[in-house]
Amino acid sequence: MIPVLFGVLTLTFILSRMMPGDPIAARLAASGVRNPSAEMYTQMKCQLGLCDPIIIQYLRYLGELFTGHWGVSVSIVRNQPVWDLVMERIPLTIDLTIYSMAISAYLGIKAGIVSATHRNDSPDTIVRGFALVGVALPVFFLGMLLQFTLGYQLKLFEPTGHLTAAYVDPPYVTGFILIDSFLSGHWYLIGDYLWHLALPVFCLSFITLASITRQTRSSMLEVLEQDFVRTARAKGCKEKEVIHSHALRNALIPTVTIIGLNIAGLLGGAVLTETTFGLNGIGKLFIDAILLYDYWVLAALVFLITVIFIIANLMTDVLYAILDPRIRYS
Repeated sequence: MIPVLFGVLTLTFILSRMMPGDPIAARLAASGVRNPSAEMYTQMKCQLGLCDPIIIQYLRYLGELFTGHWGVSVSIVRNQPVWDLVMERIPLTIDLTIYSMAISAYLGIKAGIVSATHRNDSPDTIVRGFALVGVALPVFFLGMLLQFTLGYQLKLFEPTGHLTAAYVDPPYVTGFILIDSFLSGHWYLIGDYLWHLALPVFCLSFITLASITRQTRSSMLEVLEQDFVRTARAKGCKEKEVIHSHALRNALIPTVTIIGLNIAGLLGGAVLTETTFGLNGIGKLFIDAILLYDYWVLAALVFLITVIFIIANLMTDVLYAILDPRIRYS
């Protein structure tokens, strides 16, 4: 975990120094200075620590990331601390991740079981067809298709945003709209919020569900051919018990890997989905940081996403040992 983290941070530091744009000019512009003098430019450069030797800049960069002193945004929300900006955007991404993964994991595992237990029959063909479409369909295309049909044409759901334009976010308590709406008594915001998230959640769920279904089916087919499954059937165990108590637990290890990586990817920011549906989460913030040359926000997001992926992989490894007692780490 540690070499991966430092490797990513080092690469990010190097690439951030090679990116186009001028962070010093952007910082001065944020302060209202459009045509700075050479002296003012040099002063700001030293103030940002860019006059120091590169190794000092690197060590300071690591120290600031690990202590949460991520600087301030120079172009997205000028002079707002990056930490506050990230913490303001991340609840929406967490909501999308939780709702999408809860739906896709449950339905994906169920569909994979049905497909494996009805191999080459009609249920298997239907499930594999939907899974193939889900894997092959680009997420941004599915998002735009849902927007056009269910949003603009049929008007069943709101195509963009997280709340109706006439509404404002509830008083800030936790940053999560559902919790804050409940605590503040703004009950009408709960339904409106879920109504707005329906399309992006369906979009993310469908894409993720496809990969989980395919992996579960493949693992179940392999496990169902094992000797212990035949032994369980020969002992007179009910088919439902054989499938769920004996086969499924052994087949879930590869599926857990897929779920863990998908959770990490969604928490890292569903970039295309949030951009398509106009949701101000981590993914949208990442795009804005790149387009507006906000290096401090970009560095913080890369650090955060890396930590999320590392923790997700660690939790996946721990789950392996829980699902299969034969797996031990020493």
